Amino acid sequence: MTDGEAVKTGVEAIERDLGPIDILSNNAGMQFRTPLEDFPTERWEQLLKTNISSVFYVGQAVARHMIGRGRGKIVNIASVQSELARPGIAPYTATKGAVKNLTRGMSTDWAKHGLQVNALAPGYFTTPLNQALVDSTEFSSWLEKRTPAGRWGNVDELVGAAVFLSSKASSFVNGHTLYVDGGITISL
Repeated sequence: MTDGEAVKTGVEAIERDLGPIDILSNNAGMQFRTPLEDFPTERWEQLLKTNISSVFYVGQAVARHMIGRGRGKIVNIASVQSELARPGIAPYTATKGAVKNLTRGMSTDWAKHGLQVNALAPGYFTTPLNQALVDSTEFSSWLEKRTPAGRWGNVDELVGAAVFLSSKASSFVNGHTLYVDGGITISL
């Protein structure tokens, strides 16, 4: 996902050997937590490549085929960190903000070709990537107080939003970021 030429080659092979890609979920992502003043340059570069360059490379390679067909759905995975920040994750926040705005740009360029490009922005979900935070009594307590729903999300709660953004039901939804976050982005 982080090598533009390899992505082009891979997408060409899928289109040729398996058939057209009608729906793309751009879901490559990673996190590295440390104080910003100590953030290693190589981790910054890795986050940029994984969290934003991959969205551009894969989105562009797939869109070239979708444009020719006059249809297609692209769902980029953003985050509540597209809107919010908290200590120790500024580079991640920057990349997810970039995903949100790249989604808008993709939509602006490709909607006229029949593509719908949107972003799905999860809040805090119980996943292996978040396990250390889930296991932290202090963080979980903070999150439960901060989130109007009062809890962590379950991954299956993302399914409906993903299906909506991937289906005909969202045929006039474009450039939108759909937050599935228990209300954390709307509450002080």
